[in-house]
Amino acid sequence: MSDRAPSLDLGVLVSGRGSNLQAILDAIADGSLDATVRLVISNKPGAQALERAEKAGVATRTLPHRGFESREAFDAALVEALREAGVEWVVLAGFMRLLTPTFLGAFGGRILNIHPSLLPAFPGAHAHRDALDYGVKVTGCTVHLVDEGVDTGPIVAQRAIAVRDDDDEQRLAARLLHEEHALLVEVLRWIAADRLTVEPGSDGRRPRGITRPV
Repeated sequence: MSDRAPSLDLGVLVSGRGSNLQAILDAIADGSLDATVRLVISNKPGAQALERAEKAGVATRTLPHRGFESREAFDAALVEALREAGVEWVVLAGFMRLLTPTFLGAFGGRILNIHPSLLPAFPGAHAHRDALDYGVKVTGCTVHLVDEGVDTGPIVAQRAIAVRDDDDEQRLAARLLHEEHALLVEVLRWIAADRLTVEPGSDGRRPRGITRPV
């Protein structure tokens, strides 16, 4: 790791175990990702992800969404906490809440999500089940920028794996998780190196993330 200040200040939003958060923390610790996690926020008290962050010496906050009168009020509290911590980019790492324009307007174009399917196939909360029900032979994971839709933002990168005949939701999810970890960290490296841009959509096409070569 160089002596210069890290080039990427991250805020991570979590709701559960935090394995993708752990992948980020591990990459920072071993010097392969030039970044600092400034704050981890969970909407669920007691989430394992908070323990992971605290063990790494990262600041944490718990903001239970049920304590706010509206989604917008909850998002405004998220924005305030992240800005106070000096966050530049936000990573949704198993954060099970849809974001409102209040949040998108504050960090628009700087919010990443990792989704366990090859978008635009199988968006939403049950991607593994939907892929198996459909009978696909290949699935994967997608890192995308977040917009106002459900998993509709510009796609940055994807990785694919074969679906095995004996896969169920648990086995498929476990195998894919390794690819999610690697892909998310890889994309964050691109951002830290200022290699990521977004190409606007044209002729009915969606915007997409473009990575410049080294």
